[in-house]
Amino acid sequence: MTVAAEKYKEQVYKMGLRMATSGLVTGTWGNLSARVPREDLVVITPSGLPYTTLQVRDMVVMDMNGQVVEGERCPSTEFQLHLAIYRARPDVYAVMHTHSVFASALAVARKPIPPILEDLAQTVGDGVPVASYARAGTEELARAAVEALGNRGAVLLANHGVIGVGRNLEEAFMVCQIVEKSAKVYVWADLVGKPAILPPDEVQALRDSYLNSYSQAAIRNYAVNDR
Repeated sequence: MTVAAEKYKEQVYKMGLRMATSGLVTGTWGNLSARVPREDLVVITPSGLPYTTLQVRDMVVMDMNGQVVEGERCPSTEFQLHLAIYRARPDVYAVMHTHSVFASALAVARKPIPPILEDLAQTVGDGVPVASYARAGTEELARAAVEALGNRGAVLLANHGVIGVGRNLEEAFMVCQIVEKSAKVYVWADLVGKPAILPPDEVQALRDSYLNSYSQAAIRNYAVNDR
């Protein structure tokens, strides 16, 4: 196994612990992966094991065809979804699947999250759509998620949870946190009045600014504040 793949195994392992302690997932639910730059390899969490019991050696290395290259564990049952996103989005190098409460509630209601907050517009784009329902772990779910995701940073999976993507693990983690915060704000705002949605031109300006200049500082700040 390459030195780069070994490095990403450790990064995925550490991020899995952070994801679990952040409240974005519980038990063995959720999964995450990272694409190894300049190699057709993906490091993904194993299936059915609590994050607090995992070791670096439990991470699974797969090729882009879904074949296990290294690892004794079974890969996450959602590996098809992860690989489909990487194939469709060359800009994505990390995928995180969470079951955070408020975002999952909107996924159950099949209600998209509109661009109501600046940080959501920056990191995700013109809101978080809901992918058509398909059973977990299927090619149908992978196709539905990719179609709904488009060029955005996140998508809700109907009656299931959240997918956040990023240019690295820190960004994918940050996206999932912002999606959950935005879902909570949206639900609460809807209780007291009609949530005001940012205009499309402002959303585009915020998104462009984030992608072109602001994002690196934002990722660093989230990483520091989360530790």
